[in-house]
Parts: sequence; structure tokens; C-alpha cells
Amino acid sequence: MIFAPRSWPSNPGFAMTTLILRSRFIPVGQYMNVRLTVIGSSPAWPNPGSAQSGYLVETTGEPRRSLLLDCGPGVLGRLRANGGARVDATAITHFHLDHWGDLVPWAWLNAYGPPNEHIPCTVWLPPGGRGQLDAFAANFGNPGMFDSAFDLHEFEPETPFEAAGFEVEAHRLPHYTMEAYGFRVREGNSVLAYSGDSAPTEQLSELARGADLFVCEATLAQPDKDGQPRGHLSADEALAAADGPILLTHRPVELPVPDGVQIAKDGLVVDISGEPGD
Repeated sequence: MIFAPRSWPSNPGFAMTTLILRSRFIPVGQYMNVRLTVIGSSPAWPNPGSAQSGYLVETTGEPRRSLLLDCGPGVLGRLRANGGARVDATAITHFHLDHWGDLVPWAWLNAYGPPNEHIPCTVWLPPGGRGQLDAFAANFGNPGMFDSAFDLHEFEPETPFEAAGFEVEAHRLPHYTMEAYGFRVREGNSVLAYSGDSAPTEQLSELARGADLFVCEATLAQPDKDGQPRGHLSADEALAAADGPILLTHRPVELPVPDGVQIAKDGLVVDISGEPGD
């Protein structure tokens, strides 16, 4: 694993670090071309200076394609600070605000912002998600505001769908009483697993199985520091679910970092690459 500082020129305060992982699953002579950029990594309450959940998955070759996993508060501002980053598709794991809230200002941007700054996007929602957006719009915005701003779709659990050219599969995970999902994102031979939010469960291990990188929340100091039913993981519980490289996220800055474990920070870039002979 290689760490190197990178800068984001349009936002000097948003420092970036590159982490390179070699894939275990790439045949000899093939290169994986997937890059993950952590746009926001905070738990339900924001860490100082940090946006909430948002993870940009991109191809590094041509044609370039980009998929945003979740879109919590602060994520849109980060995307705009990067010169209006292109996002082809967004997939939302669940409807807690810290995982979808910036779809609201994004809708306003596309409706009323300068045309050259609009960010058109296909948005994939959990089952029933269109109804939830309609209810929000009726109470707090304008009817049809999300339909006007985005190309909306709902995914089906454990049924692969295509988002920005990536193959995505949503797996149901327990998260308090909320319907919530994790994603497996495939590009060629590479697989990224993303937990969203989850209580401890065998389904989490299934989600992570064989993944080249598992991005997993680790919100809790201890397992007993949670509600009932459970909704989050301690770092030890997250690590126990992994089946290879793991990046812990959604973690309060007040909590310690396990030795030898990488923690997501806003601006972290992860290149997952294979080399001939690996």
C-alpha cells in the first residue's frame, strides 16, 4: 500500500491522500482501473470540517464513468469545489439524512442554478424511494422537484443493475428499523463492497466476501453503545466481517483508530490496481 499526498486545486483545504491496493482477483496481463475518492466520511453527526457519507467510484481509463455511493450533507459542496465534478449516477443505501440529504440542494442546483453548473445524474433509490422523495417534496419543496432534477430509478434487492456502466447489487442489511442496503460494485474483475450502515449480521460478511476493498462503517466505541435493535458496528465488528482489505468509515474523530487499519478521511483516494504477475 502506497500513501502519497495529493492536492485538490480548487479547494486547498481539502487535502487528498492516495492509497494503492493490489487486487487479488485480476488475471495476469490485465489492469484494474477503478478509483475510489472519499467525498464525505462523517457519521450521523459531522466530524469537524467533514462532509457526511459520499464515496465516488470512477474508472480511470476512457470513457471515464463515475458512480457516487450515498450523498449526505456537505457532499454536493465538495463536488462543486472540485470544478463541478461529473457524476453519472448516484446510488442511495437508505433514507437516513446523513446518507441522502444533499439530493435536496442538488435538486435546487439543477432547477435554479447556473446552467453551466448543473450536474445531471441518474439516481438509484431503495424500493419505495420515489414515494419517499415525493412525500418530502410535497411537504418541504415543490412537487416533482426530484423528477425534474434527476433520472430516478428504484433497485431491487439482490438483482444486479447497471449504474454508470458499473454492475451494482444491493444487499439488505439490518439498520435499526430502517430499510437499508449495502452495495457490491463490479467493474470487470474488480469488486468494491460498501456497507452503508449495518448492525452485526452474517449478511455483512456475505456482502464483503471476495471484495478487493470493503468500505465499512465503524461508528461505535463499543457494541453496547447502540440502540435496540442494533444499527451500527464497532471497529472490531467491522473488521470481523471483512474478507480482505478494509477501509473503515463513518467513524467519529473522538474514537481511537485500531492499529494498522486505514480510516477514511474526506479527500482520500484509493486506487485498486493489479500488475502483471500479481
